[in-house]
Amino acid sequence: MQRRHLLSLAALPLAAHAATTVRTRVDTPLGPFVIEVNPAAAPITVANYLAYVDQHLLDKAWVYRLVSLANQPQNAHKIEVVQWGLNLKDDAPPRRPPIAHETTQQTGLRHRDGTISMARGAPGTATAEFFICIGDQPELDFGGRRNPDGQGFAAFGQVVQGMAVVRALHARAGTEQWLADPIGIGPVTRS
Repeated sequence: MQRRHLLSLAALPLAAHAATTVRTRVDTPLGPFVIEVNPAAAPITVANYLAYVDQHLLDKAWVYRLVSLANQPQNAHKIEVVQWGLNLKDDAPPRRPPIAHETTQQTGLRHRDGTISMARGAPGTATAEFFICIGDQPELDFGGRRNPDGQGFAAFGQVVQGMAVVRALHARAGTEQWLADPIGIGPVTRS
């Protein structure tokens, strides 16, 4: 009897872990995509993202940077991502304070196809700019060589529906990474 009790307790964290996932829907002119996040995996980063969603600060966000293999000739460690969120436009909503950097070494998450992660300058500067990986991007993980500090980027979720929409956005990449005419997206809501 006591052994059965221990087994059921051991299974509880997995059930609790699964119950904590949250999905958000991002509407774009090309259709929606859905992101799933798990606060237990990356608590600081997920809390930041969900605060932006719940406060409707991403309802008028932008896809403003499309990084493709063709538009980064100077980078030795090439990546492919769709970057979106609040950019530095004058009419952008106010940003929340920067958050602590949760590395992939800490969270165990990896930058794989469809992973959502935080854009940042130095560690601890991320606020309201996100990117979605197109294909696996190990150079963005802790120890990766895309950022000279080797800390990588804070992966915190996964596109679970609508990856074709994300790829269609990425297909609009041109010779420059930064879009002259950013693509308006939103609202971003819990689904």
